[in-house]
Amino acid sequence: MVERKIFAGPKVRRIRNGLAVTQTAMAEALGISPSYLNLIERNQRPLTVQLLLKLASVYKVDLEELQSEPGNNLAQLREVFADPLLSGELPGDQELVEVAEAAPNAASGVVKLYRAYREQAMRLSDLTVLMAGEGQAPAAGARLPADEVRDVLERRSAYFGALEEAAEAFFVTLPAGERAQVLKDWLQKERGIGVRILPVHVMPDLRRRFDRHSMRLFISERLAAADQLQEIAIEVSTLALRDAIARELETLSLSTQEARRIVRFELARYAALALMMPYDAFLSAAKASRYDIDILCARFGCSFGQAATRLTMLQRPANAGVPFFVMEVDAAGHRLRRAGAAGFPHARFGGGCPKLNIHAAFLQPGQVLAEAAEMPDGSTYLTIARTLDGPHAPFGERVRRTALLLGCEIALKDSTAYGQALSATPPPVAIGPACRLCERKGCLARAEPPVTRPLGLDEMVAGLSAFDFQ
Repeated sequence: MVERKIFAGPKVRRIRNGLAVTQTAMAEALGISPSYLNLIERNQRPLTVQLLLKLASVYKVDLEELQSEPGNNLAQLREVFADPLLSGELPGDQELVEVAEAAPNAASGVVKLYRAYREQAMRLSDLTVLMAGEGQAPAAGARLPADEVRDVLERRSAYFGALEEAAEAFFVTLPAGERAQVLKDWLQKERGIGVRILPVHVMPDLRRRFDRHSMRLFISERLAAADQLQEIAIEVSTLALRDAIARELETLSLSTQEARRIVRFELARYAALALMMPYDAFLSAAKASRYDIDILCARFGCSFGQAATRLTMLQRPANAGVPFFVMEVDAAGHRLRRAGAAGFPHARFGGGCPKLNIHAAFLQPGQVLAEAAEMPDGSTYLTIARTLDGPHAPFGERVRRTALLLGCEIALKDSTAYGQALSATPPPVAIGPACRLCERKGCLARAEPPVTRPLGLDEMVAGLSAFDFQ
């Protein structure tokens, strides 16, 4: 009888290592010398039928596994090396056969890495098509003016020192009294502009409109009192602080006139908040109330969103408050604005995690939610979230509701009234910068697979997430 010669040394070695058995012990169990087993494992001697039967008897080895060809790994490796990037690397299949046979685990790793590379390339291709539109590649560096403004303002401090000083200098010239009336009187006396609140049917689509012919500023009655005050303050800032706004505008690197126009309006909004909540008085009140936003709203006649935004601006070098950052989103998750005491923390915090309490706030309108949120790198933040209602809506029209998140480093929580709420709550919520960048496994809130990992396309396993990955 002619024995079939089978060279399966790497498989025998894997079996032995998996059982944590030495060559000497295995050789003794198989009735051969350790040196002969060493030659078998190095594919310098074949496995005879007798040895196969002995392996199956002693170690319960599947004979088909030992005799099988490296077909699956070999086919997958052929696919990998058929890629144009690698097609010229090998003259034939012999080396692939050797890799698949001698190092099947390494071969599987190469296949997984290649699949991840292909998946990433497909995602980038889809993104390019989406951004290009109509099959035309976007021009390098092309951005909409609004996107340019957003990038510039989000990455710098929310504090504009020259504008703060100009607002303070102007504020001290105003008489004491109810803030809205004082600003109306200034407009009338200094610029001959009257302020009138118009009903919805007269001005249904605008918040504010200045009529140069009649010299009147029209404000929509759909706005709450705090929002009406802000619109009046914006008009005052545009007129009284024009030079300061222009100086701050020159410090920003903007590429188009449209971007400059948008930033000019944003700076006017900033100045309006500075007039409504003067720096020193507001910071003193914030520290005294331990940054309780509702108390600040009552004291300064402002809205929750206005007070929270103003807190991010309190970063005067000689007299700074807690370095907060702020983010606002709508119910669909669209980002409306982001800002911070030192710029919005894109890299460390991200703000795109669906587990943040800013999204849970929509389920409890008007309630302030405070919790700790921990990033994968261990950095932890105090997050305060609440919904904001837009202009009053007539019957039959849906209210515009957004949610705002105010955050700071967890080390500063005891400086705030909201830090006390964390002592009786569960551990910090485990969040990530965004689903596409987060590698937390088993996340029930995951909405997208991470771009850094291949999808776990294993028919035998299903994870908790809708997008399993390896």
